[in-house]
This record gives sequence, structure tokens and C-alpha cells, in this order.
Amino acid sequence: MNQETVVPRTPLHRFTVPLSATRRGARLARLLAAEQLDAWGLPLDPARLIVAELATNAVVHGRVPGRGFRLTLTVTAHGVLRIEVTDPRGEKAPARGSASPEPAESGYGLLLVGESADDWGVLPGPFPCKTVWAELGFSLTE
Repeated sequence: MNQETVVPRTPLHRFTVPLSATRRGARLARLLAAEQLDAWGLPLDPARLIVAELATNAVVHGRVPGRGFRLTLTVTAHGVLRIEVTDPRGEKAPARGSASPEPAESGYGLLLVGESADDWGVLPGPFPCKTVWAELGFSLTE
């Protein structure tokens, strides 16, 4: 992984909020992201879908009783929206290609993220957390 995909470049805008690791927290993440993107004049989709999937994964797979998750949105001068969801289960990191393309109860979320985002990945830390991130490019004239 090269350093450019790990660290956001020249932030124009930044929004971060802690949320409860509940269904309501995941829904609120999607709603707050949509409101923030609209305020910044950015397209809502596919970012809204990506936030929903990453927040739901944080609630379902990254939940630790009494601990929440954090949503961070960063927009760079280079026309990149970076979506980050940090949860307290660093030992349960998803891997690219770990979701089965066959029908199942779950597992499609990261396939959707992979298809919708320009890039995505997982960063460890700070201990015991992990951050799942996705990036979307956009035209600064939109």
C-alpha cells in the first residue's frame, strides 16, 4: 500500500463524529454523511451507500459492548472524498476478496464497497481499533 492511499492529502473539509454501535448509530452515520456531503456540495451517491455498509459492518462485526465507532469524512484539494469508519475490533479486520460472490446471509457489503469506491482498505490502530476506509474521486467543478 503506498503512502498516498493511507494519508488524506491537503484536507479542504473534514467531518468526524462518534456514534453508538447500534442500528440507530449506523442509520445516523448515513444520515449525517448525506447531510454533510450536501452541505459541501458533493454528490450523495455512492458515498451514502459506502457509509451505510461500513457503519453496518462496524455495528455487526466490530462491536464491543460499551464502545462505539467513529465516522470521518475528508475532502482533499485533489478531488478525493475519503470515508473512514473506526471500530474497536482491530483483531477482526476484513480482507479484500474475503466476501463470497455466492448468495449468503451476509458478505455483500464489502463487495458493494469494492465496486462503488475507487479504492478501499483497512488500517490497524490505534490499538485495539481498526479503520476501514474508502476513497471516491470527484470533479471539483461538480
